[in-house]
Amino acid sequence: MYERYVARYILAPWAPLLVDGARLSEGECVLDVACGTGVVTRAAAKRVGPGGHVVGVDLNPGMLAVARSLPAPAGAPIEWIERSALDLRLPDASFDAVLCQQGLQFFPDKALALRNMRRVLKHGGRLALSVWNSPGLYNSAVGEALARYISNETSVQFLSSRRQAPTREELHHLATEAGFSGVEVRVSGINIHLPDLDQFTLGHLGATPFAAVIAAVDPATSKQLGASVMKQLQRYADGDGVTYPEETHLLTAQVS
Repeated sequence: MYERYVARYILAPWAPLLVDGARLSEGECVLDVACGTGVVTRAAAKRVGPGGHVVGVDLNPGMLAVARSLPAPAGAPIEWIERSALDLRLPDASFDAVLCQQGLQFFPDKALALRNMRRVLKHGGRLALSVWNSPGLYNSAVGEALARYISNETSVQFLSSRRQAPTREELHHLATEAGFSGVEVRVSGINIHLPDLDQFTLGHLGATPFAAVIAAVDPATSKQLGASVMKQLQRYADGDGVTYPEETHLLTAQVS
C-alpha cells in the first residue's frame, strides 16, 4: 500500500530533484538514509551506474522487504541495511554523497543524525536532503476532510509530521552545527499528479498509521471523505485526477 500510494505518487516525483542536488556522478558511492521502499535509492543507482555502489538504510524492516522485492534498476548494485540514522555503524569517510528524502523530521535526534551523515562522508562529499516546508494543498485538504468526517484529533495527527518539520533557519543551523560547509536551503517546487482522488485518498490513508481508523468508517462516510478532498482541489482537476503545485525545502551541503 505504501509503495502503491505514498512512494509512487507523493515521493517518487521528488527523487530526481534530490539526486540532482547531490550532483551524483558515475562510479560514486552513495548512502540513502531513511530510504523507505527505495524510491531515491534506485534513482541514485541509475545515476552512478554499474561502477558505483549504493546503500539504503531504514529502521523499518517492512519497508526494506518491499524495497528488496522490487526489480533492481539498471545501474549500481544496491545494499539494503536495517539501521537507524542515529546509529549508522558505517565506516568513516566511506561515501561520496548522502541523501535523505523526507526523513529528518521523523528523527528523535536530528543533530545526531546529521553528525552521523557527515561522519560517513569523504572529504568533499555532498549532502542533499529534503523536508516539507508546509502541509501542502493535498494534505491540507485531507486534514480538513478528516476533521469534518472523522475527528479533529485524527486531523491534527495526520498533519503533524509536516507541521513539525524544521524551518529553513533550523535546517541551516542544524547542518552548520553538524560540521557541514557551504550549507544552502532553498524552496523547490514541482507539480504533483494524483489520480481519482475519491479513491486515492482512501488508499493513501490506508497506507498510513491511520489505516485502522479509516477501515472502521462506514462506506458512506468514506465516500464523503474522498469526495470532500476532490471538491477542495477541484480547481486543479486534470483528466483522471488533479495536478497541483507542491513545495519542499531542499538542503545541500558538503564536507570540506
